[in-house]
Order: sequence, then structure tokens, then C-alpha cells
Amino acid sequence: MKSNPPRRRRARAARSTRPQRPSANAVSTHRRSREIIEAAARVFAELGYYGATTQKIADVLGMRQASLYYYLPSKEAALEQVCEEGVAGYVETAKAIAGGPGTAAERLAALVRAHIAPNVGRSDFVRVFLTQRQFLPGESRKRIGQWSRTLERTIEDVIRAGIAQRAFRKDADPRLATLAILGMCNAVAAWYPKENVSIERIGAQYALLVVQGLAEPERGPGGPKRRGRGNFD
Repeated sequence: MKSNPPRRRRARAARSTRPQRPSANAVSTHRRSREIIEAAARVFAELGYYGATTQKIADVLGMRQASLYYYLPSKEAALEQVCEEGVAGYVETAKAIAGGPGTAAERLAALVRAHIAPNVGRSDFVRVFLTQRQFLPGESRKRIGQWSRTLERTIEDVIRAGIAQRAFRKDADPRLATLAILGMCNAVAAWYPKENVSIERIGAQYALLVVQGLAEPERGPGGPKRRGRGNFD
């Protein structure tokens, strides 16, 4: 049997390694999946877990409930996907900031801004993660809870570093400070859509409050003085 000429073999190899474009059907399915998960986030955010149903998600999309099950087999599966997107990127972003350049104060300010920023564009997902994740099945709730604890430890480590560097007050409790910061930042999701203020301004103001609240007072002739504002915008 004759072998293929080298030129033909090379051409066939090139075709086999060439990236394949996704089919029109695959693109359409991905787009529809995205629309469905966004509709689910909206329904859960507005009605809560017990008020939401797959029928109501289907109604938002103008589709039959039976067709929805091709993408989401159950309400629990829909909640899990929404919660995963609600927390997606938080831990990775926080770790990058915490391990990046800058003083402890600058990194903590950046962590605050980054935690608030997803309220633009992903507000429904963030609200559902914050208020509805307790209704997830046990295994999913445990897995997503681990991400939250990792985020807490990341912020806490930056605060500990600031105390060690004498940038933050030595009597500050890193754990309590972390919980206070997260509580303050997470609350933005509840009121931000109603206020006429940019997310950038909220982030800058919150970062200033946090850093100044933890700052080690400077001592001068007249006693302790609060440190200057610094560049935390």
C-alpha cells in the first residue's frame, strides 16, 4: 500500500490541529443559557427562594417551562448556578490584590473597592448570593461557603500585616475588623440601586472609612493625631 505523499500528510495534520469555530447551534445554545441564568438571578433576587419557581423563570423569558428543563433541571440547580456566579471572581481578585504591591493600607483600600464593584452589572447575582445561599443543598452550600471563608482570611491577613507594620492600630481585632468590613460592603447590594451615587464614589468613601478607622494615630506634641487621608481613591 502506498503512503500519502509528505505534502498531503502535512496538509491533513494542519487541518486537524487548526482551531475549530463553534457551530452556530453551539453559539445559540450558549447565548440562551446565559439569558436563562440571568432571568433566574432576577427572579431569585426579586422573589427569594421560596417565591421563585421554574415557571416564573420561564415566564420572564417567554418560554415553556418544559423547555427550561433542558438548561436547568431544577430550581435548586438554578440557585446553585446563580450563587456560583454571585461569588465568582471575588476570591481570585482578593488574592491578587493581597499579594500585590502597595502598603497594607493601600491593599486593604483596594480590597474594599473590589468587593463593592460587582454591584454594577452583576447586582442580581450578588444579592442572591448574599441573601439566598442558605437554601442551597448541603454539599453546594459547604463548597460555596469555603470560598467565603477564604475571602475572609485574605482580608484578615492584610489587616494583620498592617498591624505588624504599625500602619494599623495594635488594639484592632483583625477578625472583628474583617467581619465589620464585609458587613458594611455587603450591605451596599441592598440600597445601591435606589441611590443616585456611583459605585466608584461608594468604593472610595468606604475605603477611606475603613483605612482611617484602622489607622494607628500619629503622636505629636498635642497628643495622638489621626493620620492623613492618603491616596485611597
